[in-house]
Amino acid sequence: MPTPTQWQKSSYSGGGEGNDCVEIAHRHPDIAIRDSKAPTRAVLTFPAPAFTAFLAALETPAGE
Repeated sequence: MPTPTQWQKSSYSGGGEGNDCVEIAHRHPDIAIRDSKAPTRAVLTFPAPAFTAFLAALETPAGE
């Protein structure tokens, strides 16, 4: 996969340099995800609708 042009870190990144997180990049029609501590290693890609559904499931309180 070609390197996406702009990676975004989570607003929940760790202190200091904020390197304790994952980064995402929009790569139409997919979303790419990588470990910010090892940006040259493997990148995971998911179809954008599947990633959106995953995020929505994380935001849903347990039991709903």
